[in-house]
Amino acid sequence: MYYLNKIALWLTIIGAINWGLVGAFNLNLVSIIFGDMSLLARIVYILVGLAGIWLIYTEFAPDQVVVVKNK
Repeated sequence: MYYLNKIALWLTIIGAINWGLVGAFNLNLVSIIFGDMSLLARIVYILVGLAGIWLIYTEFAPDQVVVVKNK
């Protein structure tokens, strides 16, 4: 889970930076690197979206509690 959370965080950061560049300068790095709505660009967008959903889930999901009983 640790690595999945780190990957999701980095993907979300990359997505946020890309959206900041789109808003500020009308510059979409994903489209520049992978082509305008190419298969690879769509995969990047899907991964960033799934990463955001995963981070929302991990933020609001209840933590698993492990109860250890002493004998």
